[in-house]
Amino acid sequence: MPSLGRLHLITDTRPGCDPLAVLRAALPVARAELVVQVRVTDGTTDRQAYDLARRVRALCAPYGATCLVNDRLHVALAVHADGGHVGADDLPVAAARRVLGVDAVLGATAREPGAAGRAVAAGASYLGVGPCHRTTTKAGLPDPIGPAGIRAVAEAVAVPVIAIGGVTVATVPALRAAGAYGVAVVGALSTAADPGRATAELIAALTC
Repeated sequence: MPSLGRLHLITDTRPGCDPLAVLRAALPVARAELVVQVRVTDGTTDRQAYDLARRVRALCAPYGATCLVNDRLHVALAVHADGGHVGADDLPVAAARRVLGVDAVLGATAREPGAAGRAVAAGASYLGVGPCHRTTTKAGLPDPIGPAGIRAVAEAVAVPVIAIGGVTVATVPALRAAGAYGVAVVGALSTAADPGRATAELIAALTC
C-alpha cells in the first residue's frame, strides 16, 4: 500500500475551475506528500470521470503522488489508481474494500468516533473527517465539528485522520495539534492566485 501524503487535493470541477492546471502547479512542490482525490459532480458521466482520472493518474505518477478516485470505484480500477474514497452515501466500506482489493488505499468519511471505528474495522486505510470548518465548496454538509471533533476521532482510531472542510493555512496548526495527520483542500488551492505557492505554504504548515 502506498504511503499516505499529508496534503490531499480534491479536484474542483465546478464551472470556471481547471483542476489539471492546479495539479500541475501543486505536484512539483508537494511531490509524494500530495494525495489527489478525483471527485466529480453528480452530473458528470463515467466517461468524463474516466478521462479526468486517467489524466490525473498520469500527472501523479512521475512525482510519486497518490491518485485516488472518490465514489466511482470502477473508474479507480479502470485507470489503475492507487485506491478510492467512499462517503456515507457510497458503497459500504467493507464492499469497497472487496472491490479495490487488500493492497489499495481506501479512505472513508466519518465525523464521530463510533462511525470512525466501524469504518476502520471494515477496512478503511484512512479517514476523511469533517467538515472541520464552514465551507462553500460542497452543499448540504452538516455543522462543522472543529478541532475538538477532529481530536475525538483521532484519539479513537489508529489510522491517519485527514481533516476536511474550510481548511486554510491558518487553521492547519490547530488541526495538527488536535491529532490530524493531514488535511484535504479544495478551494484553498483551486481558488488561489498562485496554487504552487499556496501548496508550499500548506506543506510547510503540515510538516513544521
